[in-house]
Amino acid sequence: MNILKNVYYGGKRRALTMSYDDGTIHDRRLAEIFDKYGIRGSFHLNSGNLGKENRITAEELPTLFANHEISLHSLTHPSLEFCSKETIIAQIMQDRANLEKAAGYVVRGMSYPNGSYNAEVIEILRACGVVCNRTVAATHNFKLPTDFLAWHPTCHHRDNSLELLDTFLKRDRYLLDCLFVWGHSYEFDRQNNWELIEEFCKRAAGDETIWYATNIEIYDYVQALKALQCSADGHILHNPCAIDVWVSADGQIVKVGAGETVIL
Repeated sequence: MNILKNVYYGGKRRALTMSYDDGTIHDRRLAEIFDKYGIRGSFHLNSGNLGKENRITAEELPTLFANHEISLHSLTHPSLEFCSKETIIAQIMQDRANLEKAAGYVVRGMSYPNGSYNAEVIEILRACGVVCNRTVAATHNFKLPTDFLAWHPTCHHRDNSLELLDTFLKRDRYLLDCLFVWGHSYEFDRQNNWELIEEFCKRAAGDETIWYATNIEIYDYVQALKALQCSADGHILHNPCAIDVWVSADGQIVKVGAGETVIL
């Protein structure tokens, strides 16, 4: 039995996730557009700036981002590679505490403020409970990262995102493709091009082969998929995780529920 771990949640063949930083008031319009088309993603927030001029408030987070991930971006947005270890820990743990209080769940995802990080920062964040972290280094491909704490996005929304979406939708190679777009919602206002993200979402919406997911959902699913246990002959699959996973077994999509053992 040939078992391939190349299928996303729900048996989907590819994933789309969006990633937006800073928590300005323009997130309200962006979240509304995402919700309109069923697009999902992660909003990375500096909780120390919430409620300030042109920023959303902590009180609106659970409703505004009900369909999305509330994610870390540090307390006040410093460049972490230039901060002391103590400052990094304080910036992350206080941001976590504030956002978790507002969200009502454990916050484990993040994006690097100013795209600033190095190997030492990664290890400190790992110790702080951060499990995935978006950079600003566009790959222009659809590969998942080898280290989710240095998760490079496919592109910024202004960087040929519509062309990359078309390529993504036309691909028929099933290798856990992921289109990962990032940016800042205030950019649409500054550049007067809200029609760009509206068109992107319109084209991307409603595809039965796509899993519309948040950053942390993709991370969690990939970890569960990696943990799936397979017998020597490929006929027994055991899922030790609390997340359902799907695999390809001799070309057929098979679901292995959370905690279940499946005999093929």
